[in-house]
Amino acid sequence: MRLLVTGGGTGGHVYPALAVVEALCRDARWNTRWQDIAWVGSAASIEERILAQEGLAFYAISTGAVLGRNPVAALRSLRQIVRGYAEARQLLAHWRPEVILATGGYVSVPLVLAASRARVPVLIYLPDMRPGLAVRFLSRYADRVAVSFASVARFFPAKKVLVSGYPVRAALFAQDKARAREALGLSMARPVLLVFGGSRGAHALNEAVRQHLVPLLETAQVVHISGAQDYPALEDLRQGLPEALRQEYHLFSFLYGPMVDALAAADLAVARAGAGTLGEFPAVGLPAVLVPYPYAGQHQQLNADYLASRGAAVIIPDRELGERFWPTVRELLGDPTRLQAMSAAARALAVPEAAGRIAAALAALARQS
Repeated sequence: MRLLVTGGGTGGHVYPALAVVEALCRDARWNTRWQDIAWVGSAASIEERILAQEGLAFYAISTGAVLGRNPVAALRSLRQIVRGYAEARQLLAHWRPEVILATGGYVSVPLVLAASRARVPVLIYLPDMRPGLAVRFLSRYADRVAVSFASVARFFPAKKVLVSGYPVRAALFAQDKARAREALGLSMARPVLLVFGGSRGAHALNEAVRQHLVPLLETAQVVHISGAQDYPALEDLRQGLPEALRQEYHLFSFLYGPMVDALAAADLAVARAGAGTLGEFPAVGLPAVLVPYPYAGQHQQLNADYLASRGAAVIIPDRELGERFWPTVRELLGDPTRLQAMSAAARALAVPEAAGRIAAALAALARQS
């Protein structure tokens, strides 16, 4: 089966689709090889950086954001989308896909519109609790819309909806804590705190770690994924620590493959509430302190509310992070019984078959084309 995948802007639009790609290539029923799949995204983007490590063919097309832009910038973006539509038409003629998988972001718009015009079937996967502007618009042109949760189905025509669950990489279900810690050079004797702000990092979380780094390291091993912008200053801080504490601080600007180990190794995560938290944290049973990014519409707040209402997470509003970060982390790391209960609550939300469900739906659409 020949497939084009599109989506980007954040890792939350990339990782679920990669889980589906993995499921397609793993199961002989779908007759799909890695070389039968290509990704369509933006140049010099998060998705291009991730896909370079996967060895998937990548095609960059033009696009632009419209929402929240001033009239001049919005007009410029519309011109980029028109150019991207023409580029997508050429790509479809060259690649001849049997089906399209789209996960949102503005880069999805030109390809989905071109595919609709060319009568190539489209499946959109929505990772969030509520569709954004691009997914709302593109759902009109999609043949199927897969959603992670039944509560999200109401946003789309019932005949199009597939409630799939959130697809995550199979390795997350296979990895265990001991192997993960060994891979990262972490001890089994001390708790592990994972701090990260998504694929781009989060300055507010980095600052909270910086302010409380010594008591954090006296309490736990810290795996901190900072993003590129704050990494140099944090590395300078790490180098200035006493040797015993420096060995407990595992700082990275970005993790891709080893991120599976980081998630499986941790006893507690402090993170933004991007869509990935809805699938990856349940897959490994990871309790979380979630700090929704306040400028992401309501997406991250809804994601955090979903996990917190089910006992898998605690929420700290961004404006309260400086005051509540260390007391909350200290309290949770000091209460293994509560962490175990949160872990069980998170694991109960996992849907291991989600990627396979979407793979099967893509194969069904391909057969109809």
